[in-house]
Amino acid sequence: MGKIEKISRVEKVSVALTDELLSYVQGAVKSGDYASASEVIREALRHWKARRTQDEQASIALRHLIAEADASGPSESWEGAEVLKQRFREQNAR
Repeated sequence: MGKIEKISRVEKVSVALTDELLSYVQGAVKSGDYASASEVIREALRHWKARRTQDEQASIALRHLIAEADASGPSESWEGAEVLKQRFREQNAR
């Protein structure tokens, strides 16, 4: 049985960069860290995609925690809450 290879379609796009960003891209290529500007942009997009995925996962986890807290019922009063309420009232009275 032969090996199946995934073939990715590549499309050229034009991207407008500020002078500062262009300088970073060119510097990364000149330093030898990357072979081309395209490689720099692709890696930046991979990092952006990974960060968005992490942000989405964190948001889901936070929603679960909030739902769990809501489901646990009302909280008991604690002294700190009264102190914060009093400070809020004082600040708004000014």
